[in-house]
Amino acid sequence: MNDLQEYFNQNQENLIYKWLHYFDIYERHFARFRNTDVHVLEIGVWHGGSLQMWKSYFGTKCKIFGVDINPQCQNLEEDHVRIFIGDQRDKHFLEHLKRDIPRLDILIDDGGHEMEQQINTFEVLYPHITANGIYLCEDLHTSYWKEYGGGYREPGTFVEFSKSLIDALHGWHSRNPLELTVSEFTRSTYGLHFYDSVLVVEKCPIQPPHACQRGNPALPA
Repeated sequence: MNDLQEYFNQNQENLIYKWLHYFDIYERHFARFRNTDVHVLEIGVWHGGSLQMWKSYFGTKCKIFGVDINPQCQNLEEDHVRIFIGDQRDKHFLEHLKRDIPRLDILIDDGGHEMEQQINTFEVLYPHITANGIYLCEDLHTSYWKEYGGGYREPGTFVEFSKSLIDALHGWHSRNPLELTVSEFTRSTYGLHFYDSVLVVEKCPIQPPHACQRGNPALPA
């Protein structure tokens, strides 16, 4: 059991709601940021318990930010935790958020889980994440739920949107630039990690890939 799940299991502070298999995903992608001056944004504050969890996990140098549509969440601010009130459907709000949080290393989207909210958040804030940062969207299963705008292979869901990111990652290899070309996403993204209900996008400056050979031929030409 990792430290995050142990914190969750023993939590007597503000309420936290998480799927249990998420904790191993968090640990896999967030551990390298512990005890650094990491700047973390979680969209979806609810009762504020997960913001307290991140503060405990990342250590005393971290800065934690939260976003929620509920104005009462503002009362959950504490040392190292700042909360903004707004709707992630609103791209203007998200643009203002970039000015209020000039540096962002980790973004966790646990907000409204509706398709427009998730897609808007990615489109506006992913470019704002630092060069070696992490974007994590959770509860992707709502892409299959009608009440959130989802459905199996329904156009416009976040899962279908994220499938296009797989193509963008491979822009280097396109032989038809009118259909697929190298984009800023291609140049800034190291990998996409899909898990049950979670997508993690790992950033890193990427140079054009190249292949090479080493060694001696083992078979006749």
